[in-house]
Amino acid sequence: MTQVRDIMEKNVITIDYTKNALDASKILKEKEISFLVILKDGKPEGIVSEGDIVRKVAAEDVKSSQIQIKEIMSKNFKWVNPETEVEQVIQKMLNNNIRCLIVLEDEKLVGVITQTNLSEVLRSKLLITATVDNII
Repeated sequence: MTQVRDIMEKNVITIDYTKNALDASKILKEKEISFLVILKDGKPEGIVSEGDIVRKVAAEDVKSSQIQIKEIMSKNFKWVNPETEVEQVIQKMLNNNIRCLIVLEDEKLVGVITQTNLSEVLRSKLLITATVDNII
C-alpha cells in the first residue's frame, strides 16, 4: 500500500503568522500555488488559501495590506502523519470536503498532500493496470 510519505510534497511553502493578506497573496501568485501553511513559532498554526483571500478580503472590500493573516486563516486544519495510507487520506479529504492535508511528524511540518498528488498516484496505477492488461 502507498503511504503519504511516498507521494507528499516535501517543499512546503509557508508564511509567518504575523504577515498580512497582501504578503500571502504575493507568495501565492509568485509560486503559482493555491494555499500556504501559516507558522507561529515554527509550528503550523493554520492554512490560508486563495478562497480565504477571496471570501474574507476581496469580497469584503478589505485592504489586503491591513488585514493580518491570522484573521483570515483556517485554524482547524486537518493533518496526517507520513505513515498514513493513501486510502485514509482520500477518505479524510472527502469527509471534510478539503483539497489538502498537512503532514506532521512529531508535531513538525514535514510535508503536504494534495488532490493533485493523489491524482498522480491514481493515474500511475491506472496506466500500470492498463499496460499489464494489454500484456496478458
